[in-house]
Amino acid sequence: MHDLLDPRVDIIFKRIFGSEHNKDVLLAFLNSTFRAAGEAPLTEIILLNPYTEPDSPNDKMSIMDIKARTAKGELLNIEMQLFNPYHMEKRTLFYWSEMYYHQIPRGGNYSTLQKCVTINILNYSCLPNDRFHSVFHLREDFSGISLLDDIEIHVIELTKLDQQAVTLEEGGLVNWLLFLKGIDKTSWEVLSMKEPMLKKAMDTLEFLSQDATARMAYDARMKALSDEKSRIEGALATGRVEGRAEGRAEEKSATAVKLLELGVDIETIVKATGLTVEEIRALSPIQ
Repeated sequence: MHDLLDPRVDIIFKRIFGSEHNKDVLLAFLNSTFRAAGEAPLTEIILLNPYTEPDSPNDKMSIMDIKARTAKGELLNIEMQLFNPYHMEKRTLFYWSEMYYHQIPRGGNYSTLQKCVTINILNYSCLPNDRFHSVFHLREDFSGISLLDDIEIHVIELTKLDQQAVTLEEGGLVNWLLFLKGIDKTSWEVLSMKEPMLKKAMDTLEFLSQDATARMAYDARMKALSDEKSRIEGALATGRVEGRAEGRAEEKSATAVKLLELGVDIETIVKATGLTVEEIRALSPIQ
């Protein structure tokens, strides 16, 4: 008996939600998301990039996005992020704008531009609130009127489910998120009673977990994601160390300048700041 693979890993997430065979699963998940935001459900979706085997486990994370079009022509982008890629807010706006921009050729008719919706499912906390599902639009600050309804961004933070009083019988989006978080299989039946299409998602996960090829792809992808996470965190840590070093150097220089202005002799300033005589003389307004 194999342990279940983690459905939050993008390669598995896309196999469950982003294949033609499971398009109905994606539609059910999307409708639970939109209903939770007080919006009308979709009747049909067209997958624009159905799941295909990646050329390499190191392929960029964006290949694991799920892109779809609604019956009205609106564009959807669904992304699962297991690890924090950092600058998520800017990254989200960049990919949203790319989706919006590429609808028409340069000089095309702006009236043909359709609404674009981004749904980011995050395995970490990102926003300074307690909501696990936040929805953003373009609104005027004081009156709340909409400038345009073409931008819609959903941020779903799985970590914040722990801060909510949720019950298995609740149904809707919460049940899908509990499945993604890896709730114990003994609760699957209760979840799928309220969300019948969850059963197909669960069956897909079980099948993938027992498939040797899928498990090998999963292991390779996990290693690639972990390596990428370590690389980013290492770069950030290096930047912080360099930033602290630069800050200390600036503090020493500022102290030296103040002491020079007070007429303190250079030898004393060397002892007080650790700067060299040459560095202190370079800071002196009188050469």
